[in-house]
Order: sequence, then structure tokens, then C-alpha cells
Amino acid sequence: MGYRILGQREEKFQPRKGLEGPFYYPSGAVLYYDPKACQYWDPTTDFYVESEVVANFQREIFNIVSR
Repeated sequence: MGYRILGQREEKFQPRKGLEGPFYYPSGAVLYYDPKACQYWDPTTDFYVESEVVANFQREIFNIVSR
């Protein structure tokens, strides 16, 4: 079994009260999950991210791991 480092984590993305994460993606995106809204939140834009975009980010991880 092996592992892969997906990139450096920035110190400014710390755990936040009421949110899960931060979740780091290979594209450089960092998202938090808001369980009350049932959506992922982007701290750089202060907007919720559409489910389709999050699914694409998750596919990126799957593609890297499945290689």
C-alpha cells in the first residue's frame, strides 16, 4: 500500500466552529462542509459551492488514488 501527498497545506485554513474540514483538493481548492446547510463552503469566495463542482473535485481525488 502506498500514499501520495497532494500538496502543501496553508496555515490560514484552520478548523472552524460549526463546519467540517478543511478539505484540500488536488486543484488547490479548499472547502469546508456546513452540515446545517448540507453544502460545501469556499472560504476564499465566501460562497457555497454547487454539488456538481464538489463532485468533480472528489473525482479528481479518486482518479489520483486509482492510478
